[in-house]
Amino acid sequence: MEINGQEGLQMPENKDKNYKILVSSPPFVLKAGRYLPTLIFLGLAVHLILPQLASVESSLQVIRTMALWAVLLAAVAEIISYIGYGYLINSVLAIVDQQLSVLKGAGITLAAASMGMLAGGTLGNAAATYSWVRKSGVSAEGSGLAGTLPTIFNNAILTLLAAAGIVHLLLVHELSTIQFYAFLLILGILSLGVAAVSWGKSHRSRFTAVALRISASFAGLRHKPYIPTSTENSVNRLFAALDILHEGGWQFPALLAAFSIGFDALTLYLFFIAAGHPVGLEVLLIGYGLPLLFGKMAFVIPGGVGVVESTMIALYTGLGVPGSLAVVVVLGYRVFSFWIPTLVGFPIAFYLQRT
Repeated sequence: MEINGQEGLQMPENKDKNYKILVSSPPFVLKAGRYLPTLIFLGLAVHLILPQLASVESSLQVIRTMALWAVLLAAVAEIISYIGYGYLINSVLAIVDQQLSVLKGAGITLAAASMGMLAGGTLGNAAATYSWVRKSGVSAEGSGLAGTLPTIFNNAILTLLAAAGIVHLLLVHELSTIQFYAFLLILGILSLGVAAVSWGKSHRSRFTAVALRISASFAGLRHKPYIPTSTENSVNRLFAALDILHEGGWQFPALLAAFSIGFDALTLYLFFIAAGHPVGLEVLLIGYGLPLLFGKMAFVIPGGVGVVESTMIALYTGLGVPGSLAVVVVLGYRVFSFWIPTLVGFPIAFYLQRT
């Protein structure tokens, strides 16, 4: 693997400024470790979704009887959700007296989500958002906030929903052993992340050094070239966003993030109505927040594909929704909330990159 020296790292002097560090290939154990997280998440997805395959024929019957008007309303709700993300980016920029059209903000959200699915997950999404907002004439500070704060707000809301869902499922004894440990692992990782960032606010140079070492290790495991500058920029944008939050002015953007998530959840609820099986708000949110958070944590699988669907189906089935109906509702919701936006996002990304 070759690593090019970047600004901020102490490298030996060289007249052409091209520095290369040769790193020996990782041993077999490390190579196998590259695929272990993927195998774990895929195994969990298969474990959760296999029991639902027997209900395929019943699911086809549910599809034939779905109310078309409710499906169309679900599409409208998802469109409103993404328009809300456009307003969210605009409201974040307003904190530093910058602005961007709502339509362009929504387009950047779609495009960045698609690019994040291909590379980098949440970090790739943030980097793409930063780049395209910056190219729109927004300052570096505003672009950094646009790439960071929406993700912070969304993950915070999903974490609250997930925590509430886990508590409820524990109280009613609806969590299987594997689900309990999986969700406990997610909350543990999130808590560790929050604690690390809180410590990093007071020890920024040491936090950055640790982040560089971890990123370099991951790059080595994946046999990818490592560029330290990208990690440094991500860390700097994160702390700049946290500084803005500390100063205030975050309430309205947080409300807009909740608005967008609310309409995304409404899309799922309208699919339940279309299938003739409306559920209560409590059941809807328990089955909604946990799987989406789980999918975000499964960063080794693009978009959490298979993980979100299987986990959501298993949860709703455990909460009393018929298996055949849960399959149709969840897959329909994912088509509207994930697959169609992803496919639409690629041409938008191409357009933004060209312009």
